[in-house]
Amino acid sequence: MEVQIAVAKVKKYATSESGDTLEVVERPNGGLSVVLADGQSSGRGAKRISNMVVRKVISLLAEGVRDGAAARAASDYLFTERQGRVQATLNILSADLQTRTLVVTRNNPAPVLVRTGGRLHHLAEESTPVGIYRGTRPVVTELPLETGMTVIMFTDGVVHAGARYGRKLDLETTIQALCAPAEEDEDGTPLLPSAETLAEALLQKALRLDEGRPTDDISVVVLQVVPHQEEPRIRRMLVRLPL
Repeated sequence: MEVQIAVAKVKKYATSESGDTLEVVERPNGGLSVVLADGQSSGRGAKRISNMVVRKVISLLAEGVRDGAAARAASDYLFTERQGRVQATLNILSADLQTRTLVVTRNNPAPVLVRTGGRLHHLAEESTPVGIYRGTRPVVTELPLETGMTVIMFTDGVVHAGARYGRKLDLETTIQALCAPAEEDEDGTPLLPSAETLAEALLQKALRLDEGRPTDDISVVVLQVVPHQEEPRIRRMLVRLPL
């Protein structure tokens, strides 16, 4: 198997900086974690908050701390630093090779979508942002890693896309349509769109609903588990940053 991760993000229209922060960190016992935080409000103030949260989480994950404990520590840290006056949503998405599982950690009202076996599952249990209360706990879901699995994680800019114009993004229909196989391989096995294609398509859908002027910071993360036969096992990463 091979884990592919793609990210597409854009800042709120007419703001100087995105309030979303995203980092990828290698897990010391094998695997990768994607950490995504959305600071309260927007612009530079929100960026400082989300940076603070993400830095705390990735430092703990790199030391081998479990995802749920890292999220709780980051929440207590933000609460202590800002005395409960600000909040941030937080998601951690991990491919843990030690346990061969996918770990989804949510302090975010927005759902995480998991498509496996042709069915779309919403991880949408009630969840509280970090920083408001001491001792805030995340919602943690652990699933076996399996070929064909697709996981889609996003900030609330996706959820609220189009709201200014009386529109709403139908996530269920949109994701099912985007994930529909368009081609087959030589053996007749359906080929799913790549993680990069899915992330970009969902971002563009949200932008169209906002008429090209996003009303909030938008970040989309897609993790996909695909077959892999290449030898040697080369790791690759691609980053594109407009300046």
